[in-house]
Amino acid sequence: MNTQLAISPDQIRSTVQQYFQASQSDDPVEAMVACFAPDSVNYDPAEGAALRGHDQLRQFFRQIADRFVTIGLQAEFISINGNEAAVKWIGQGISTMGRSVKFEGIDLFEFNTAGKIQSMRAYWNPGAMLAELEQP
Repeated sequence: MNTQLAISPDQIRSTVQQYFQASQSDDPVEAMVACFAPDSVNYDPAEGAALRGHDQLRQFFRQIADRFVTIGLQAEFISINGNEAAVKWIGQGISTMGRSVKFEGIDLFEFNTAGKIQSMRAYWNPGAMLAELEQP
């Protein structure tokens, strides 16, 4: 459990909403990265290698975004506990090949006292999404 001073649930909810809205923006990569602390540590997917800081996170998000003409994530359920939040989400997009793709997952977030995402573990299957993208 996080021992930092707690920030308000409203501030956490606002950052979570900003993150998911960012995924639907004109520049989703930069808008999503802006939700994270510069020294954040992210596991996306959860069993993958750590992504440390904005540059590695930006590269990861860019690899996904470049496969889509449109993409967006939508938070379906948010549970906040202290400086942490669990979010069930669904993603949808149209690939550069014109294929419609849906995927889903659960993200576990930890927030710093400035309200930025300090760490994230993303539980989803990017391999299944990529397989769907590559189907004829």
